[in-house]
Amino acid sequence: MEIRPNEVYTTEETQKLLKISPSTTMRLIKKGIIRTAKIGKQYRIMGKELLRILSPELENKVGKVYNKGRYWLHDGIDEK
Repeated sequence: MEIRPNEVYTTEETQKLLKISPSTTMRLIKKGIIRTAKIGKQYRIMGKELLRILSPELENKVGKVYNKGRYWLHDGIDEK
């Protein structure tokens, strides 16, 4: 599957293209790592934004956000 820079993608299409879970997608959107446009109650993502996300410069930042979310989740489970 090819990511086209001028194509508009839904969050579901983004998940399939990036091979990530829905929760990871929303975490990346809420942290501002994936920039979106919100139309009604749905997010839309430009293909060039997905290509930017795949660039090596952001890899470390994405990993840190992902791990921070995982630690937060596990800390919340341990406290219960």
